[in-house]
Amino acid sequence: MESKPKILIVEDEKVVQDILKRLMRPRGYQLTFVDRGDEGIQRIKNDREFHLVITDLMLPGASGLELLAVAREQDPDLPVILITAYATVDSAVDAMKGGAFDYLTKPFNNEEVMLVIEKALEKRRLVNENRSLKRELNRKYGFENIIGRSQVMMDVFDLISQAAPSNATILIRGESGTGKELIARAIHHNSPRKEHPFVTLNAGAIPSELLESQLFGHVKGSFTGATSDKKGLCEVADTGSLFLDEIGNISLELQAKLLRVIQEKEIMPVGSTTVTKIDVRLICATNADLERMVSDGQFREDLYYRLNVIEIALPALRERMEDLPLLIDHFIGKYSKENLKTIQQVDSEFLEALESYHWPGNVRELENLIERAVVLSRDGAIRRELLPPQFLKRLQDGMGFMPTVDFSQPLHLQLQTFERALIVKALNVCDGVQKSAAQLLGVKTTTLNEMLKRHKLR
Repeated sequence: MESKPKILIVEDEKVVQDILKRLMRPRGYQLTFVDRGDEGIQRIKNDREFHLVITDLMLPGASGLELLAVAREQDPDLPVILITAYATVDSAVDAMKGGAFDYLTKPFNNEEVMLVIEKALEKRRLVNENRSLKRELNRKYGFENIIGRSQVMMDVFDLISQAAPSNATILIRGESGTGKELIARAIHHNSPRKEHPFVTLNAGAIPSELLESQLFGHVKGSFTGATSDKKGLCEVADTGSLFLDEIGNISLELQAKLLRVIQEKEIMPVGSTTVTKIDVRLICATNADLERMVSDGQFREDLYYRLNVIEIALPALRERMEDLPLLIDHFIGKYSKENLKTIQQVDSEFLEALESYHWPGNVRELENLIERAVVLSRDGAIRRELLPPQFLKRLQDGMGFMPTVDFSQPLHLQLQTFERALIVKALNVCDGVQKSAAQLLGVKTTTLNEMLKRHKLR
C-alpha cells in the first residue's frame, strides 16, 4: 500500500499553522511543522523523503527563498510552495525564478491552497513514477539482464558497449530464440537516445502490402480503408531507435525506400508527395543468410552494406553451453518470483537432460521449459519428470540431439553440432556405457573421453 505524502510546513504564525493543519490532516497527509527557516533547511537536508515543502517567505533564521534554494539543490524535483503576507511583484518573480512550484499570498483562499497542494503532490507522484519506470527499464534492459559468462558472450558485451553510444546502424544476427530483441533494447537503453522512443516491428509478421504503410505511414484516401492520416513507425520512433526484426523478409521495392531513410533521413508516407525529415537509429535483426540473398538478387547490396555497419553475431545456446547453469538459475529465480514459488532443489537428472539437449529453440526454448517446471513444481523441487512429454520422448529417441541443416552457420560449427549429436545418440543406445559407445563410433575410449570434455557432456 502506498504511504501518505510527507509534507514539511515552515511557518512561524501559529494561526496559519492551525489553518493548514485543519485543511490537510483529514486527507491523511503526514505533516511536519517548524517555525524557523534554518530549522526547515536542516530538516530538508536530513530527510530526503518529503513529497512537498510549504514555506513562508519571511522567517526567522533564514528566508523562504534561502530555503527554496537549498531544497532545489538537495532535490530539484521537490515541489516548494511559497506563502507570504508581503507580496510584491519582485518577490513573486524571485520565487518563480528560484524554481518554486507556486506563490500564494495571505490571506489565502482555502480551496485555492488545497488545489495547489494537490497539483504539487500529483507532479511529485508522476516524477517518482517516472524514476521508478526508468530504474525498471535500466534493470530489465541493462547488460546485467543478458546472461552469460562464456567468452563468446563476453565478446558480444564488449561489442555492444562500444556500439551503443554511437549512431551507427546495427545488424544483429542469430538463430530464432537467441535474444536478438533483448540485445537491441540493451543497445537503445545504453545509448544517448534512451530517453526517446524504442519502436519494434517484425517484418516477417506483416504482409508486404501493409509493411510500407506500417513503416512510413499513409495519408487519408491513399488506399481502401485509409480513412485518416496515420504516422508510420519511422516517424513514431523519431529521435529514438527503430528495431526491424526479420529484415530479410522485406521486398526489393521497400528495401529501396528503407535505403532512403538511412541515406537521406527522410520518409514519404503512402499516397503523399511530401517528404518528412526524421532522425531515427536503425537496429535490424535477421536469421537469414543475407550474403547469399544478395548473390541471388533477393536483397539489395547497397542496403546490406548500409545495415551492416556494425554486426553483432549472437551464438546459439549449443555454442555456449557453459552458460547453461547461469541461464537455468536466472529463469528459476525469475519465474519463482512471478509465481510466488520457492524452489529449493534442482534434480541432477533434470540438469543432465538439459545439458545433453541440442536446443534448436535456443534460450527461448529453455526459458519456456523452466517456466513450466517452476509452475508445475509442488514441493519446491524441480525434477526430470517435470520436463514436457515431447521433450522426454526426443531425449529417449535421440531426436533432440539431431541437428538441422542451417546454412546461416559456418561448416565447422555444423560439423561440431553433428559430432555432438552422434556422441549423445551412441551413449543413449549403449545406456551410457562409454566403452560400448566408443566401439559403436569406431574410436578409442580415450578419444571419446576427450570428445565428451570438448562438448561439455557428462
